[in-house]
Amino acid sequence: MNNFFADIKVIIKDLLSRKGRSFLTILGIIIGVAGVIIIISLGSGAQSLVLGQITKLGSNLVGVLPGKSNESGPPAAVFGVQIKTLTTSDVEAISDSSKVPYATAVAGFVRGSATVIAGRESVDTNFTATDGSYPRVQNTEMQKGTFFSDEEAKSGANVIVLGYDVATSLFPNGNELGQIVKIKIQNNNPLLTSDSNTVPFRVIGVQKKLGTAAFQNQDDLVFIPFIIGQRQLLGIDYVQYIRIKVANENNIKPTMDDITRVLREQHRITNPDNDDFSVRDLADAIKLLTSITDTLRIFLGLMAGISLVVGGIGIMNIMLVTVSERTREIGLRKSIGATSKQIRNQFLFESIILTLSGGIIGIILGVFISYLIAVGARFAGYDWEFVVSPIAIILAVGVSMITGIIFGLYPAMKAAKLDPIVALRYE
Repeated sequence: MNNFFADIKVIIKDLLSRKGRSFLTILGIIIGVAGVIIIISLGSGAQSLVLGQITKLGSNLVGVLPGKSNESGPPAAVFGVQIKTLTTSDVEAISDSSKVPYATAVAGFVRGSATVIAGRESVDTNFTATDGSYPRVQNTEMQKGTFFSDEEAKSGANVIVLGYDVATSLFPNGNELGQIVKIKIQNNNPLLTSDSNTVPFRVIGVQKKLGTAAFQNQDDLVFIPFIIGQRQLLGIDYVQYIRIKVANENNIKPTMDDITRVLREQHRITNPDNDDFSVRDLADAIKLLTSITDTLRIFLGLMAGISLVVGGIGIMNIMLVTVSERTREIGLRKSIGATSKQIRNQFLFESIILTLSGGIIGIILGVFISYLIAVGARFAGYDWEFVVSPIAIILAVGVSMITGIIFGLYPAMKAAKLDPIVALRYE
């Protein structure tokens, strides 16, 4: 044991005498380990961000999108493909409590971009045309006034609810309620002439500040009755998507079955393979996104791990050079009684100490950079969690040690096999 610690002491002293070369030797290991830590941490942070954005939409939600999809992927509508298979009659059918008993609130949606004008002020934003049940579906609260009712939504009343940021931009004095604003849209509706592309609305409410959800700033939106947005602004006769609120999470799956049955009746579909809609719940979306982010994180981690192999090759090359430089020393040690095993262990321990040092420095650097990224993301307004997995740290240390053993073994064995007489003659 004393000989072991004496050897370690000699090895460390020798490495410190060559600080510059020792550092350059372990630089590849440092970069590789730090890269693994950073990428795994970034993957966890990004996953928390994505899942946080999805869960902000509300709990116990079921979504209906136009177009069929398989179980492992989203429908085409998610990618911006225009599909017109959902209608207002589908929303009404799902809203029928005798057909979908566990649904507590149902809302249809269409969206578009527009310019909202109030006097001399204007804001380029997006409008969401929906039903009066929207606050119950999305669990939203009002800062001022009220959200429009189902009756106002169905009758097409010219009323509007402003998002917090839009209200602040248009009415810095806070006198929004009762004011008249105009929505100006592009002339993509054949029923609108170039002279009538603005529609007036009376402000009846302002939403509380909500931040981002589903990667959209909920404060930079305006809400108008569904029929106005669908027919008058967009000039379409279909629904872009539907959301359903379920009172109890235990009733989500039965509700999804009821919705599927109702929509098949509505669309006269007898063969499930011919479904022209997709019914998903929030848990499905979270499961899909988790699967995607986990796969991406593992892939990127493996890519970062390649640098560990490169670093290991660098260590092997340096150790071979070290064996060549210290050939006379090896011959001298053997001539005074050092065994081949002792010579081998000396160089092997030197390689392990180098890689382990690189691993420790890489862990510290990786954790520090990951923390800075998390702080920066939070400063930018994102719900980014600082996560450093203990498994990642253990894996990084273990891999760095294994790298030292694997790539240090060949130079160590080469040193151990040197003939002492030949080694002493080496110049």
